[in-house]
Amino acid sequence: MPIQYQDQLNLLKDILTEHQADCCGTVAECEQLERVIKSLMMNDQANQNIKDVLQNVYSYSQAGVNTKELNEHIQAHQHQLTNWIDEINTFS
Repeated sequence: MPIQYQDQLNLLKDILTEHQADCCGTVAECEQLERVIKSLMMNDQANQNIKDVLQNVYSYSQAGVNTKELNEHIQAHQHQLTNWIDEINTFS
């Protein structure tokens, strides 16, 4: 049973908040971000504004999966993480 739109947004926000607060994360979390974002992008409830944010987070997560230094990648994106969390809050 797929999780609901709001629950997906909350999951996305939770992972990003952990990355932002802890300045570290795992490849599995980045892969989870990708799966949630793919699902959200196909959801009719997602408007273009949230899709723009989702695309940016998707690019961040893809780069995180492919980097050798994930924690450095997360630290380099602290400002964006804060902005994405704030933007997602406006949609949830």
